[in-house]
Amino acid sequence: MSTSTSAPGSTTESAPGSVAAGRMSPRAWGMLLVLCGAIFLEGIDVAMLNVALPTIREDLGMSTGGVSWVMSAYVLAYAGFMLLGGRTADLLGRRRMFLFWLTVFLVFSGLGGFATEGWMLIVARFVTGASAAFMTPAGLSIITTGFPEGPQRNRALLFYAGTAAGGFSLGLVIGGLLTAIDWRLVFFVPVVLAAAILVAAAALIPRDERPEAGGGFDLVGAISVTGSMLLLVYGVVRLEHPAEGPGRTILVFAGGVALLLAFVAVERRAANPLVRLGILRSGALVRANLGALLFAGSFFGFQFIAVFYLQEIRGWSTLETSFALLAVGADAVLAPTLTPRLVERFGNRRVILGGMVLAAVAYALFLSIDGDTSYLAMFPTMLLLGSAFALAYGPLTIAATDGIDEDEQGLAGGLLYTAFQFGAALGLSTVTAVLAGAGGSELDGFRTALIVPLVGVVLGAAVTASGRRGRRARTAA
Repeated sequence: MSTSTSAPGSTTESAPGSVAAGRMSPRAWGMLLVLCGAIFLEGIDVAMLNVALPTIREDLGMSTGGVSWVMSAYVLAYAGFMLLGGRTADLLGRRRMFLFWLTVFLVFSGLGGFATEGWMLIVARFVTGASAAFMTPAGLSIITTGFPEGPQRNRALLFYAGTAAGGFSLGLVIGGLLTAIDWRLVFFVPVVLAAAILVAAAALIPRDERPEAGGGFDLVGAISVTGSMLLLVYGVVRLEHPAEGPGRTILVFAGGVALLLAFVAVERRAANPLVRLGILRSGALVRANLGALLFAGSFFGFQFIAVFYLQEIRGWSTLETSFALLAVGADAVLAPTLTPRLVERFGNRRVILGGMVLAAVAYALFLSIDGDTSYLAMFPTMLLLGSAFALAYGPLTIAATDGIDEDEQGLAGGLLYTAFQFGAALGLSTVTAVLAGAGGSELDGFRTALIVPLVGVVLGAAVTASGRRGRRARTAA
């Protein structure tokens, strides 16, 4: 199957994954491994920094609130620019955007390692997050346009998802080991990895065809949607600091909503809209994005709670905590091996729903944990959660991109990753606010906060299950 030459960003040669009988060529495997390397890089970068934050705070003399902005700046830029990043990949070329922003990621990750003041590190992380927001949807859309829709693309996406999960899981352990030597290695190691990926990507990713002349770039739409996303995510991040009062947070949210409404008005009249609003009429896409938001919010919220419990309540070291969470990394093995078979046999919706249910069971089991529970008793939760991530993450990616036109695959990827990042920010901020505001002992606050991810994933399961009813209604009609 050759890709269309009329779509911006389409390749000039046959899609590398297009091989008869569903078998991928060596070049297709090479391209897939390069793109998996990039998403692995993004996952390991975030996870390693998460583990290193306490040491960074002490070494740079930052306050607790100040060091939290090292992580928040990345999330803010990542979620804020993601939608714009996905669309520019469609309009300006996927390979071009991927290589350029991977280079920016490499440079600013290295600059973060040289930071001597907190503000320098925060700025470096903001730019690194913005570069990831352009690089990640470009990489995803290279896969969705380079492999034919069906089992072959599903296999590639599930392999990609498993690599992303493996990067985050392994990053927790590697980050603990590197921080024990020198926290600056947490920034320098990704530079080496990014450089190797950049060289391989330049050789293995097919060149883009230049976009057709005559189109325009919706600058007003780009500014309004990016401003809206930045304000909305900033408002979510502010939920972590309830002591600062709700007034400013409400104003931030109001500004974000106002810009979002302005964006919709601009797109409805624009000759060349940044986002074709009709794409949101796809019920499958909307359900996939809502499911992704709720699942990511519950997953990252729980992870924060688990780290809080192990380090603050149990007094475990950073390295001990990292190894305790390593069982969640089972998703890196299950996603590319078991999940494709389940998807082929039962379909996306049932597999996603199974993942949501497993996650709910995992969170419910952790509610019974007390102040001296053994790790053996915690292990089922960690293993179930890794299995849940393997079942839900990849199939959600498939569901959000299936049936989308090739020239909007970057947009679909941007929407999906915006949902993931917005959900992650919302989950982290909500559990942080609950922990800060809960009365009683630390253990009571921990149990109260656990309700947040449990409710989130139950809502995600309800959204996923609603798809079947929708299909039955359309069939009857």
